[in-house]
Amino acid sequence: MRTTCQVRVLAGVLLAASLMLAGCGQSGGDSKASSADAATAAPGAGGGAAEDAKSGRRSPRLAPSVIRTASLEVEVRDVPGALAKARRVTEDAGGYVGEESTDRDDDSGERTRVVLRVPAERYEEVLGSLQGTGKLLRRTARAQDVTDEVVDVDSRIKSQRASVARVRELMDRAEKLTDVVALEGELSGREADLEALLARQASLKDRTGLATITLSLSGRGAHADAGDDTPGFLDALSGGWHAFWTMLRWIALAVGAVLPFAVLLALLVFLWRRVVRPRFARTPRPAPAAPSGSLPQARPVSESGAPVSSEES
Repeated sequence: MRTTCQVRVLAGVLLAASLMLAGCGQSGGDSKASSADAATAAPGAGGGAAEDAKSGRRSPRLAPSVIRTASLEVEVRDVPGALAKARRVTEDAGGYVGEESTDRDDDSGERTRVVLRVPAERYEEVLGSLQGTGKLLRRTARAQDVTDEVVDVDSRIKSQRASVARVRELMDRAEKLTDVVALEGELSGREADLEALLARQASLKDRTGLATITLSLSGRGAHADAGDDTPGFLDALSGGWHAFWTMLRWIALAVGAVLPFAVLLALLVFLWRRVVRPRFARTPRPAPAAPSGSLPQARPVSESGAPVSSEES
């Protein structure tokens, strides 16, 4: 009986020991396998990073969005010829002519203003070609970075499209008429906001993709191209003649302003001399009265009783 118990105890101890050894072996194998997997993955990752470093590849970055505008004022001898050259340069670069206007000043000089739209990547090339058409008088250039605005508009468009899609889903599930009407109003407002954002996106794309160049061409005569600004005899004669006609014009204006008053004055003088003055001359003058206290002198009388004049007396 005692021997049987000892055998059972010994068998239990051996079984427990074997189970413990099996568990330790399995855990060690698992840890070794995971370590091997990690070691295998690590070299692969390191190799990929090394390959990227060797090839010079970088993480993708957003390209800047820039609006470029320029203004040129050029003096040329032949305005139509310079305009044709500007058109040809613009079309060869893949652009087009936006606006054009031509007029003449007081000196019979032709002046043309044209707005050119050219691809942004050909902007500097076209600008240099346009400067060479004649004498450059003035140049202004501006570059405006709108990358943040472009990113913001793109993000808002994505959000707005998702919002429109959610409202449409709700409309499909709505069963009550009041819910449908409310959702339709909400959908209309969100679609309008989406269209405004899309229009803004298209405008930004157009202004960043195509640069704007405003070209002003002015034509002058041969004397202006020679660069001699000293006035000559003909210039002095022309100036004197212009001053003479200006003086005559002012004199004529003064005479025209005074003429009505002169006619009225002449008419008054005529009436005075022909009508009024003769009437005053015909009116008899009264005899002077004798001073008081004095008696009239008696005139001498002849023998016949007739008065005698002073000569006879």
